[in-house]
Amino acid sequence: MDVIDENKLAKSKKRKQAIAFWIFRILSYSVVAILFIILSFIVIKGISVINWNFISQMPEEGMTKGGIYPAIIGTLCLVAGSMLFAFPIGVMAAIYMNEYVKAGLIKKIIKQMTNNLAGIPSIVFGLFGMSLFVNKLGFGDSILAGSLTLGLLALPVVIRTTEESLKAVEDTFRQASLGLGASKWETTRKVVLPIAFPNIITGLILSIGRVSGETAPILFTVAAYFLPKLPTSIFDQAMALPYHLYVISTSGTNIEESRPIAYGTALVLIIIVLIANLLANALRKYFGKKVKMN
Repeated sequence: MDVIDENKLAKSKKRKQAIAFWIFRILSYSVVAILFIILSFIVIKGISVINWNFISQMPEEGMTKGGIYPAIIGTLCLVAGSMLFAFPIGVMAAIYMNEYVKAGLIKKIIKQMTNNLAGIPSIVFGLFGMSLFVNKLGFGDSILAGSLTLGLLALPVVIRTTEESLKAVEDTFRQASLGLGASKWETTRKVVLPIAFPNIITGLILSIGRVSGETAPILFTVAAYFLPKLPTSIFDQAMALPYHLYVISTSGTNIEESRPIAYGTALVLIIIVLIANLLANALRKYFGKKVKMN
């Protein structure tokens, strides 16, 4: 009887395990299917307007005709500017929290504030950016104000991913370096950071995806409705793909006529984010190979 009961128990466990695996498999395939459906919809709707003129020309007739070249350049400037602000500050903040601050009340408060910052709606960042960068500091509606606002939005993502990357580095590396006479900073800079850097790039990838599609922050700080020219300095206004997409989808009397342009703009934005992610992934693999070789 005991043997029979054990066989039944084993079969029951295998059945439950098989059911759980199938549920996980179906959910995973569902996520992929949803992503494929969304991308297919955008590609089918937007591919008809994608050509060299659409990418390289200035917009015309209130953005209902012509190209989206200024919006592409404006988006690239905002993404680059926000990453130049958020990435070094976020990485240094994470290094301080993980390597220097001892476990206790102060560290808990910093981590809680970082989590709270990540949960603030993007429109609140936009209002804050308008109040501080546009009005108080006198930057006006400019690429600088928009980049700093988007940088604040991306900061929690960079901090959290960097902190997790640093935690993944085994303490034996730190102990060995300190045992050889290296200082805390030398250990962090020459041992911990090179090992963690390939995973830190993940924060850069996530941040690029986050800021490139934001509309509310740039609405208050930089985005222009119709500006058929390129910015010449960081204190100029600029068009941006997310705001461009929003305006041509919701404003004007010829919404149906401009709808293909909206889908084409969305497709270009997705392609830019994809290219940026591929470049960041290539950078991560490059640094990962250097770590293995060393």
